[in-house]
Amino acid sequence: MPSASSDSTPNTGHMIVDDRFTAVAAKFFALFRRKRQGGGALAVYLNGAPVLDIWAGWASPDRRWHADTMALSYSTGKGVAATIAHRLLERGLLELDAPVATYWPEFAANGKQDITVRELLNHRAGLQRVRGLLDNPADLLDHDALAAALASSAPDPLRLRASGYHGLTFGTLVAEMAQRVTGRGFTEVVRTELEEPLGENDFWFGVPHHQRHRLAALSPRLGVAKVPFDRMIAPFASLRSVHSARSAIYDGWADMTLGQQPYDAIMPSWNGVFTARAVARMYGAIANDGMVGHRRLLRKDTTDLIAQMPPGSRFDYVLGAPPHFALGYHRGIVGTTLTRRALGHFGIGGSGGIAIPSLGLSVAFVTNHLGNHAMSLGDARLPVLAALSRRAAVGAADLDPVSSDSLDIAAG
Repeated sequence: MPSASSDSTPNTGHMIVDDRFTAVAAKFFALFRRKRQGGGALAVYLNGAPVLDIWAGWASPDRRWHADTMALSYSTGKGVAATIAHRLLERGLLELDAPVATYWPEFAANGKQDITVRELLNHRAGLQRVRGLLDNPADLLDHDALAAALASSAPDPLRLRASGYHGLTFGTLVAEMAQRVTGRGFTEVVRTELEEPLGENDFWFGVPHHQRHRLAALSPRLGVAKVPFDRMIAPFASLRSVHSARSAIYDGWADMTLGQQPYDAIMPSWNGVFTARAVARMYGAIANDGMVGHRRLLRKDTTDLIAQMPPGSRFDYVLGAPPHFALGYHRGIVGTTLTRRALGHFGIGGSGGIAIPSLGLSVAFVTNHLGNHAMSLGDARLPVLAALSRRAAVGAADLDPVSSDSLDIAAG
């Protein structure tokens, strides 16, 4: 049977398996053979059309993962927020080298008047600190309170030397800029700048109660060797940057993310809830000159700019590693390689999405099982699936796409 139309969200009652990508599908299904492995979904787009849309496993101990199951995907949402910023840049509502304070006057406080939109997108605004930022930690889930506190803060001086990953603040900074220049709330901005152009509704920052039956339950708690993540610092950071690294997280955050509180908030740095097909569709447009099906998300010159992925700083003073952030995304990990030929954003725990523009390929993976037995912060599932998808796409380039069959598999 032919695959679903690439001009709208695929039929959510059926899986899609293009026969050129069966090896990728087989690897994915092997990840979720046992209930303790949780569940997940994988979606792949090639040249603007879906070639894989599959799911497996368990959304919770007593509920299977279904076509419309979605999961909180942590920093995957940063790439979504960045894509919205690029939509606003295209229309001239933002300019990359304009000061953020041009659009958000309060941001100029404490010596931040010259920090540009480009620096903010590159994690070089020096505003990663959340530990101790507000007297009441509960206010860190309040967009307005957090945005105001960040606007009045002094930047970390290390920003002049390197990037400093804005783990819990990047999305709030982008969302506040977007609200200022559009005059609309961020949920409305997501709808008009992303959902409507893509024809895809599953980009959630804050989940309405009538949609929460679709949520997958996350587990286990975030940590390394049973050490809670929020009590850790970047393990490879230099001693001079230990304070900056520790400031980017606060005690209690990791456990809180496994509960219900995140679904009441708008924290685009970390509480985005998505299906794999939504993320793959967005990156599918980025990988395909801005087009997915017959829909245009971005102009070709915008996606060309995004795809350049120039070298970043030698190290990141929060992460203690060189992730090479550029314009809101980072270099993608494909197999074992951090490559400038791929871009996107991974989330803690393993979910994420990437684009490989040279192949017109996008890959997105969403899961509720965080990491592996050694650490729940992340693992190689998405990089491995991306490598297999790249291999299939290279092989597909030698085939006539009209002659390639797709299977629509009815899901029970």
